[in-house]
Amino acid sequence: MAKRVRVRAPELLGKGGWINTGGRELGLADLRGRIVIVDFWTFCCVNCLHVLDELRELEEKHRDTVVVIGVHSPKFVHEAEHRAVVDAVERYGVEHPVLDDPELATWKQYAVRAWPTLVVIDPEGYVVAQHAGEGHVHAIERLVGELEEEHAAKGTLRRGDGPYVAPEPEPTVLRFPGKAVVLPGGTFLVSDTTRHQLVELAGDGESVVRRIGSGARGFADGDASTAAFNEPQGLALLDDGSVVVADTVNHALRRLDLATGAVTTLAGTGRQWWQGSPASGPAREVDLSSPWDVAWWQGRVWIAMAGVHQLWAYDPQDGTVAVAAGTTNEGLVDGPGAEAWFAQPSGLAATPERLWLADSETSALRWVEPDGSVHTAVGTGLFDFGHRDGAAEQALLQHPLGVTALPDGSVAVADTYNHALRRYDPATGEVTTLATDLREPSDAVLVDGDIVVVESARHRLTRLRLPEEAVRVPEVAHRTRREATEVAPGRLRLDVVFQAPAGQKLDDRYGPSTRLLVSATPPELLRGGEGAGTDLSRTLELDPAVPEGVLHVSAVAASCDDDPATEYPACHVHQQDWGVPVRLTEAGAGRLSLVLAGMDA
Repeated sequence: MAKRVRVRAPELLGKGGWINTGGRELGLADLRGRIVIVDFWTFCCVNCLHVLDELRELEEKHRDTVVVIGVHSPKFVHEAEHRAVVDAVERYGVEHPVLDDPELATWKQYAVRAWPTLVVIDPEGYVVAQHAGEGHVHAIERLVGELEEEHAAKGTLRRGDGPYVAPEPEPTVLRFPGKAVVLPGGTFLVSDTTRHQLVELAGDGESVVRRIGSGARGFADGDASTAAFNEPQGLALLDDGSVVVADTVNHALRRLDLATGAVTTLAGTGRQWWQGSPASGPAREVDLSSPWDVAWWQGRVWIAMAGVHQLWAYDPQDGTVAVAAGTTNEGLVDGPGAEAWFAQPSGLAATPERLWLADSETSALRWVEPDGSVHTAVGTGLFDFGHRDGAAEQALLQHPLGVTALPDGSVAVADTYNHALRRYDPATGEVTTLATDLREPSDAVLVDGDIVVVESARHRLTRLRLPEEAVRVPEVAHRTRREATEVAPGRLRLDVVFQAPAGQKLDDRYGPSTRLLVSATPPELLRGGEGAGTDLSRTLELDPAVPEGVLHVSAVAASCDDDPATEYPACHVHQQDWGVPVRLTEAGAGRLSLVLAGMDA
């Protein structure tokens, strides 16, 4: 077996303490003898949620040798609240210990630069691999097999139960509900996300009329008792009386027949969309990626495709889906739909004139015109957020997930991480606060002049009067918490480290197997080196007159099984986006290394 590069693993430290351990504090010494996979994640990040789902099968298959440890490393201020992390661990069905690290102590010790990042520690306590982004679990599983064999032979592998302790279930009617819609009879249909069901509630918003779905995580059509969902979110009522459901973790659109309770699949294969997959075609044959909300607009079902930072549309007339706006690059760029950038669009609301959307990772309220062009009402980009009312160009939101069109032409925003309901008035360009002291509101619907809010982290619907005057709140502004990397002005060597997993090689049969895209905020930071290319190393030219900014780096690498005897080798796409805050100093580094997969020599 080839000699493997190893680095002693730093200790796991976090001021927030441990979750899912029954109150026990853990250290690396407690995990000695086990293969440890450390998952650096934050609960706002859809790519992190994808990795949680990727890890489930590996955790189950290697339960007696592998321990997955989540290290929660917050981006937003709200994510540094311990109660919010506890909620997120339950909300997303995390079944392994999680260290709450609100001050990014362990993140810094492991030199992590992106969410999600996976680090593999061998049974002797050494780091043997690091992977940023999604799509790496196949490589990690191969490595796990090698480590099991190697350390069983050495006598350093310890088998047995892991340190995970399941929390006690809570007896609430709803559990982290996501979205709601008002049905023609005056009842509410709610996506009961964590319980993998839809729930119809009476007009009081509390009494259960019926549940749709077995309640077990799965992907199956059938009647109300046998159909299976996987963390459903958005709902849209169609003219024929049916409801379209964004079945988020199944990467699918489902149809609910309200009369019979039957559930069928409209779009998606159950597989996640990857770069190179078809982006249009027969709806049941095209992969989707974490559809988070849906809305009926201009004769099509529009889809907030959070997993790839795009808007898609489903056409019921010919049964097709296609990209409607967005490039898959993550950020905030307006313009024609084909050139726009989004960042986890998570909420939609349609009016005849506009399709409004909550673009969560840019903390933005945006809209699409009938001609397909994209515009921003509130928000500046990935790194600025807070709670500030006033003129829209300086107002701030914090990771909104829902948007609701109001009768007067204004828009209500479920400002999720501010625990508030906000309002944007296009006529005046002003942002105000309608209500506070909500708990992670994720959607809202109108009923008889009132607004009913989905209070996700309070597990309920909350009815509010639309106030004539806004609530006044103290102004707060934040930027992403990560410390800037000090780099030297002028020439900076950028190296994206990618080592193909054992038994694989870069796939260049149909052209270049790698892609690198670089840009900056502000754009003036880069004098040279921006744009797309196929080499994972590049020399950038940083303007000394710009003291600090953010480098945006997106990398993709495709690898395939390296076996000449296999006619159709299995291939895998590895991809990650980094936003690296940098500060220019004469004593700064002349090289910036970002690990996509492997170890930086």
